[in-house]
Amino acid sequence: MPRDAKVLDHPGYTVLPGLVGMHDHLFYSATNVQQQDPRGGYTEPGRFMQEIGFTAPRLYLAAGVTTLRTTGSIEPAADLKVKRQIDAGLLPGPRIHPTAPYLEGKGTPFAQMHEIRSPDEARQIVDFWARAGMDSFKAYMHLTRDQLAASIAEAHRHKLKVTGHLCAVTWPEAIAAGIDDLEHGPVFSDSEVVAEKKPDVCPDRLLQLSGWMKTDLGSARVQSLIGSLVARHVAVTSTLPVFEAYVRGRPPIQERVLEAMAPAARESYLTVRARVNSVGGSADIPEAAFRKEMDFERAFVRAGGLLLAGPDPTGNGGVLPGFGNQREVELLVEAGFTPVEAISIATRNGARYLGEEREIGTVAPGKRADLVLVKGDPAKNIADIENVELVFRGGVGFDSQKLIESVRGRVGIH
Repeated sequence: MPRDAKVLDHPGYTVLPGLVGMHDHLFYSATNVQQQDPRGGYTEPGRFMQEIGFTAPRLYLAAGVTTLRTTGSIEPAADLKVKRQIDAGLLPGPRIHPTAPYLEGKGTPFAQMHEIRSPDEARQIVDFWARAGMDSFKAYMHLTRDQLAASIAEAHRHKLKVTGHLCAVTWPEAIAAGIDDLEHGPVFSDSEVVAEKKPDVCPDRLLQLSGWMKTDLGSARVQSLIGSLVARHVAVTSTLPVFEAYVRGRPPIQERVLEAMAPAARESYLTVRARVNSVGGSADIPEAAFRKEMDFERAFVRAGGLLLAGPDPTGNGGVLPGFGNQREVELLVEAGFTPVEAISIATRNGARYLGEEREIGTVAPGKRADLVLVKGDPAKNIADIENVELVFRGGVGFDSQKLIESVRGRVGIH
C-alpha cells in the first residue's frame, strides 16, 4: 500500500469485485417504434441500432462493470477506438474485450450486418478481424452449419473463442462444431425442439418458443443437452433482462432508467411497453416461458455448467448498459440462486471464461483493484446492488453518480 494512501471507512457498506459483463454492447436499440413498418417488420433497408460509444462505457462503469465483452459489434472501428481510448486513460469506462462484427448468414433483418455467403468467406472475415484486434466472435441467427464450423475453426486457429445467438443452427449442432459459448439460454435461442426443423433454416420464433413450452426440463432431450454442454465445456450466457422486457407487467419502471434515455429512446420504449401491457393485448413472452429459462439456468449450474451474465441492451429499449447488469443479478436471485451465487456468476464466472481469473473476478490480495463500493449488503438484500457510490477500475476511483449525471438524457444518441 502506498504510504500516502487514503483510507476510506464506510460502516454499513459492502465491497464487491467489479462486475464482468459478458453480453454488453456499445450499441442500443433506441428507436424501435420509429423504425417499424405498419405492414410488418421494419422499414427498408432493415432494422438499425445506434452506436453509443460515449454514454455506454460511462453507464457500465457507474453501475460497477469494470470488465466487459461486447458480444457483437455493428460499428467495429468505433468499438476498437473506444477500447483504446479507455486503455489510454482518455475515457472513463470498463476494460473492454471487443467482439468482431456479427457472423451472420443470408436473411438478416438488420441493416448493419453483412451476410456471409460461404465457409471460405467466413474464414476470411474471422482472419481479418482477428488481425485487426478483436478477441472473440459471435455467430448469429442465419449462419449455416458449414459457415459456423469454418468460423469456429479459424477463430480457434487464432486461439480465440466463438459464442453464438443461433437459430438456423441448433445447440447440439453448434456443440458438435466446437462452439465455446451459447447466448440467451435455449428457451429463447435453441431451435432443436421445433417439429420438422429444416437444416440451416431459422424457424419462426413463436414456433421455437412454443416447442420449448412443451418440453419438460427433466426430459432425456434436455438432460442430454445439459450433459453435452458440461462435457464439452461450453458456457451459457444468461441475459434475462432483455427478455423480461417482453413479459407483461415487467420490469418495474425506474426513473433513473427513463431519465438517462434520450427523448426519442424514451418515447419508443414506453410505446412498446404499453403495447405489451395493453388490455386485450398479447405479451410477446409468457411468464411461464421466462420462468422455464430461469429453471434451465439453475439446472445447468447444478450439473456443473459455467453460467455467465450480461443484460444485452437491445430488445425493446428497456434495458440500458450498466443498469441492466444490475438487473441481471437481481433476476438470477429471482431464478433461485442465492445473492452471493448470483454475484459470483456475474463476476468470477466471467473472469474464468475470459482466462483472467487470476487478475479479476474476486476480491483478493494481488489482484487488480477492480472494486465496487455499495451502500447496504447485497448478500442480504440483492436490490442493494443498485446502490453503487464508488467504482475502482485498476485502483482508479470513479464517482458513480457523477458518471450517471454526465449521460442524463443522452443514451440513444451519443
